[in-house]
Formats: sequence, structure tokens, C-alpha cells
Amino acid sequence: MKQNFDSLLVPPNHPSRSKSDSYYINSECMLRAHTSAHQVDLVRMGFDMFLVFGDVYRRDSIDAQHYPVFHQVDGVRLFTENELFSKVVNSSGVSLFEDGTRVSDKQASHTLETSKLTEHDLKQTLLGLTHHLFGKDIKSRWIDTTFPFTHPSWELEVQYQDEWLEVLGCGIMEQELLKSAGASNKIGWAFGLGLDRLAMKLYDIPDIRAFWSKDKRFLSQFKDVDPDTTVKYKPFSKHPPCTNDISFWVPDQFSPSDFYDLVRTVGGDMIEQVELVDEFLHPKTQKTSHCYRIVYRHMGRVLIQEEVNEIHRQIGETSVTQLGVEVRW
Repeated sequence: MKQNFDSLLVPPNHPSRSKSDSYYINSECMLRAHTSAHQVDLVRMGFDMFLVFGDVYRRDSIDAQHYPVFHQVDGVRLFTENELFSKVVNSSGVSLFEDGTRVSDKQASHTLETSKLTEHDLKQTLLGLTHHLFGKDIKSRWIDTTFPFTHPSWELEVQYQDEWLEVLGCGIMEQELLKSAGASNKIGWAFGLGLDRLAMKLYDIPDIRAFWSKDKRFLSQFKDVDPDTTVKYKPFSKHPPCTNDISFWVPDQFSPSDFYDLVRTVGGDMIEQVELVDEFLHPKTQKTSHCYRIVYRHMGRVLIQEEVNEIHRQIGETSVTQLGVEVRW
């Protein structure tokens, strides 16, 4: 938890710390929630520029765009005063730091020159990455946002297939974070992006579960392909779905994320989507009922209704024993 949140200045009440968002093993250990968890350790080891690739784990809704484990890449670039101001024609009298005021476009300890030069380098670097992925003519825009570990912060969006697509989040690293990592004399920027959803867009892959498939009909489409070759996924099957609803009275402190995890555990990758379709408060008992619609679809074969019904029954029974719900069969 220290690496995931504390080292990155994530406040104790931040939503990302919630048990409904992250996977906890105990009060001190958890599954990696983002590759940013390694930033402080790597800076402390003396790295001034690095990329971190890895799998991360989040509790989320179940649909074609979300999976409890996915892949991220984080990038960091640090500068000394000489490095940052090396291209400034007359850099006499300028410095990285000041005892100033925190405003929308800079941190209290950064001079305005420092913040603007770092922002320029960050945005030019990431626009170069974007042009490489989507083409030099792609339209893009920067959206102001907030992250606990950067300020100022932005999201980069591109206009792709007639819609604005969020590509990544980024910003100037909080100086307090760098100080804790032993790099108080440097300034830096950082970015992070999700690889799975980006690949889904670039290759026209409709379902995130495909990345975990061992089906050769999927894997062969990307085997030994040159990175500069344009590849578009060719669907090899589209089996019909089976849809079953389940309703139950929920206990106090019930979390939909717990139910999503349970459904995924019991049904595995046969679960395509889980959606809350109805919520009802009984006027007399004041008990709350949830109705979830579960879409079953295997990516490699046709499911029969009897098979689905058995899995659905197991989901109901397991929900009773593990979540304390009262199923309305």
C-alpha cells in the first residue's frame, strides 16, 4: 500500500484507496493498482528517465471494455537545472526553484519558467508518441485535470474514428514526491497510459477478454508482425449470447464490486457483461433489491442454455454464502 498510494501522495480518503476499487491482501499489502507505484523506488535508485510496463489490478464493472487485470506503461523524465535550461538563449538569473505560491499552472516551489519549460518538453514528447501511433495528421487536445502526484496535470485526447479518445494522463511531478525519493534538486514529468484499451482501438479488437485468449485464431493474427505494419483484427467467430437475470435483497454495506468479482470467479471468461438493470426499495421492509443482467458468451464456442443455467445457479448460491444476499428465485 505504501508503494501504490502513500509514496504517490494519494490522500487517505481518495476513491482509488477504496476496497471497491482495489484488491487488498491485508492492511499493508495489495495487488498493484498502477505502474506509477514504482516511480519513487526507481528515482531513488538514481534513474532520471525510465519506462515501466506491467500488469495492474482494479475492481471494476464487467463489460467488453473492462477486465480485473490489464496492462499499463508509466514514463518519467527528470531534469537538472542545466539540462532544463540548456536551450534557453539567456538563462542567467533563472533557476528551477523559488519560495512562491501554488497556482493553476505551477507548484509553489517551481518558478514559472521551470513549469512552462517542463510542460513544453512533456507535451512535445507525448505528441510525438501520439503521432507515431495514430499518424501525424491526428487531431489532439489537452484537458486540464488533477492527479495526487502531479501538478499541473493533463489528459491527452485524440479524435479517432469520429470520437474523442482519451490516450493518457500526465503532469509535472509533485516536488514533494521527488524530495522523498532523494531528487529534490531535480524537476520531472510523468505520464501513464493503458495499453489494452489503446490496442483495442488501434487493432479494432471489440472485447478486452481477447488479450487473455489462447486461441490460435486470435494469436496468429499478431504473430511475427512488424510493429510498423497496419494490422486490423479479423473476427473469427461471433457466437450468440445467453442472457440470465438474477435478483436479490442486499444486506447493509453491500458492494456491487464484490458481486462482479464473484461472478467473474464463478463464471470465468464466459461472462461478457454484468449490468445493474433495476434497483428497488421495499416501502414496508425498507430492504433494497438489486436485479443484475448477466450476459454469457464464450469467445471460442457456442454455449448451451443448460450449461449457462448451471453456472447461473452457482452464482446465486455462492452469492448467498459469501455476500449474505437473499436471492429472489
